[in-house]
Amino acid sequence: MDVTIRQGIFDHAKKWVYEAGNTIRKQMQESFQVDTKSNPNDLVTEIDRSTERFFIERIRREFPAHHIVSEEGYGDNVTDAEGTIWIIDPIDGTMNFVHQKRNFAISIGIYQDGVGEIALIYNVMDDVLYTALKGEGAFRNEEPLQQLSNEVSIETSIIAMNSSLACENDRINEKKIQQLIRDSRGTRSYGSAALEFAFVAEGIVDAYLTIRLSPWDFAAGLILVREVGGVTIQSNGEPVDMLHNNTILTSNQEIQSDLLERYIDLK
Repeated sequence: MDVTIRQGIFDHAKKWVYEAGNTIRKQMQESFQVDTKSNPNDLVTEIDRSTERFFIERIRREFPAHHIVSEEGYGDNVTDAEGTIWIIDPIDGTMNFVHQKRNFAISIGIYQDGVGEIALIYNVMDDVLYTALKGEGAFRNEEPLQQLSNEVSIETSIIAMNSSLACENDRINEKKIQQLIRDSRGTRSYGSAALEFAFVAEGIVDAYLTIRLSPWDFAAGLILVREVGGVTIQSNGEPVDMLHNNTILTSNQEIQSDLLERYIDLK
């Protein structure tokens, strides 16, 4: 993607993210409907839907040739990676949004022919915006993030884990995961994949492991982590599929190799 074109797209996306975040904060002060999707714990609200519509209306107006993949179903039926694709989660961490009124994020990853070009992850309630542009590094509120250190070990690492690990015992080697919990310095679960990716990129957790994520959960985070020298792959060592659900492991390269060799054994 041409640098000037990329910057123009980024400027629009950044403006829209701040606008959407401001609207979400206002809407949270009023009552709103909460529904379920695939199961009683898979929540969606009218604010999820209205926020997604907000982005889609603006993308289609400003960039009509672009494609959209989005969580709540208002995007396009995208079957390949050709062209410019916006991958959007209007509220990543809806359960946190409903129950805690915090620890959720707007997540947007923009790809060109399968290559991640632009990432924005907005921690709405803390007013913290993580951004990245291909080849230009990653930022937290416009302050550059440092490159990830490869000198840390499992024993000095904090590992973020999604709670789905506890529900997928038919797919994982529980003994190895339990050993990882014992060997690491500590584990965390934040309830928002986008924020967990952002925290890896920021260096406040050292890896993030989860069994199942959709493209809108990881599209922006993958770019953010890449721009600070980290790597994101499926938990079986295969490359990430940007159009389908994946198992996910994201971290610096040194810990990633150790995690794959010693602790992660998908059945």
